[in-house]
Amino acid sequence: MKNGLALFLGAFVTLALSWGGLLLTAQRQIGGLSQFKDAADEQLYPQPLSGLADQGRLVYQDLGCVTCHTQQVRHEGFGADIARKWGERGSYARDYIRDQSVLIGQNRLGPDLRNVGARLGDAKPAEYAEWFYRVLYAPQSVAKGTNMPAHPFLFDVHPVAGRQPSAHALALPSKFAPGPGLEVVPTSRAVALVAYLQSLKDTYDYPTERSRNTPAPKKGGH
Repeated sequence: MKNGLALFLGAFVTLALSWGGLLLTAQRQIGGLSQFKDAADEQLYPQPLSGLADQGRLVYQDLGCVTCHTQQVRHEGFGADIARKWGERGSYARDYIRDQSVLIGQNRLGPDLRNVGARLGDAKPAEYAEWFYRVLYAPQSVAKGTNMPAHPFLFDVHPVAGRQPSAHALALPSKFAPGPGLEVVPTSRAVALVAYLQSLKDTYDYPTERSRNTPAPKKGGH
């Protein structure tokens, strides 16, 4: 009996110390991080999400997008993410300090989305909002052969007859259009989700993080 109790207490203490060590290490590495102020534009980065984008983040979670998409650009030497133009730099812990829950993801069945808002048309947000809507409604209309599932439940199909066509109706190829006299219009959930996707852009840089991750020059010259 005494041996069993001692074994239990030993295992409990070992697990407690292990978890405590993990938490304290994470707190030491990340807990002291704060926003970075860019001297060029006097802005703090990373910036908080807008209200609409923040709602879209909840839609992103609800749809389980983290199952197929990551939000972490790997640094050079750890993958081809930068070569694929998924980001101008690798991701840092500081990039996530404003996230209540970090959506790094589980698998990469689709492309990484950490900078999708920057690489898909930061200069033309309205044009690329249409691109996002088409990807959500009919992925095959944008990328033939993609394994991404369609999300038609994020859209309403309205008859056009007898009323003014919606300014937000999708311009779909005939193969993917619902039929003559009908239009496809994004719901409020789709609008919020696209606002969130367009907000994903780590186009700023942290001089302190960059210098910390720059390999030191080798001594000896060989």
